Formats: sequence, C-alpha cells, structure tokens
Amino acid sequence: MTATKEVADRFREVILNGKWIANTNFKDQVHDLDWRQATMQVGSLNTIALLTFHIDYYIAGIVNVLQGGSLDIRDRFSFDMSPIQSQEDWDRLRGKLFADAEAFADLVERLPVEQLDTPFVDEKYGTYRRNIDGMIEHSYYHLGQVVLIKKMLSAGGQ
Repeated sequence: MTATKEVADRFREVILNGKWIANTNFKDQVHDLDWRQATMQVGSLNTIALLTFHIDYYIAGIVNVLQGGSLDIRDRFSFDMSPIQSQEDWDRLRGKLFADAEAFADLVERLPVEQLDTPFVDEKYGTYRRNIDGMIEHSYYHLGQVVLIKKMLSAGGQ
C-alpha cells in the first residue's frame, strides 16, 4: 500500500466508513439525525449542523487546492453557515460533506508519494502530509464533539 493510499484511507475512516480509532465516523453519527436535531442548540455548544459545515468547509477548501486551484479558505469564515431550515437543507449539507470527503480521499490517493513532503501552497503552511494529517486530526476532534452533543440531545439535556 502506498503512503498516499494509506493516508487517504485514514481520512475515509473518520468521515465515511471507519470504526478503528473512534469506533464511529461522521457518516454514522449524522445519518439518523433529522434537521431539527442537527440544528438543536445544547447550551452554548455548536450545533451538529454547524460542526458538519465547519469540517466540510476545510475539506472543500483543500479539495480546491488538490484540483489545482488556490487556497481560498479562511478560519474566520469557517462557521459562516447558511441557516438550515428544512430536511432538504440538512440532507444537502450532509451530502456535500460526504461527496467532498470522497473527492478529498480520491485526490489524496492519486497524489505522487513524493508530493506528500513538498510545501502545501506556501512553505508557511507546511507540507501536503502535514495538512492532510491535520485534516484527519481536526475531523476526529469535531467528531468527538458531535458524539457528545448527540448523546446530550438523546438524554434531553439542553
């Protein structure tokens, strides 16, 4: 297995189909939520919909770079989600996350192995490997939040 296939599969595990590290993934956690649950506020925590948007924002931004585009994402915009006002809005957001995640993994898998250790856009951003690993770690961080918020919602804790 090549290093790019390995890192692409690690990314797929956290978003799409894994059970190894966290015994769950984003897809498993959000598939059974309706839009009202996904947008329900628990205390001052972010909603599951907002965390889903946030993760997809970064994935889509890196996909753009992997497709030859520029790095246009900015942290200050990473929570600027349009309101989710229907099941259709929620389904669209989830579908976008899963499609962008698969595109991300496919593009990573096709990278030449030697590109992993080259600068990502600009040397100040580190290497491709560092950014891909960062996306995996960032996704696990927010997956943990989604799991906890979902448990709070099912316990009726608001």
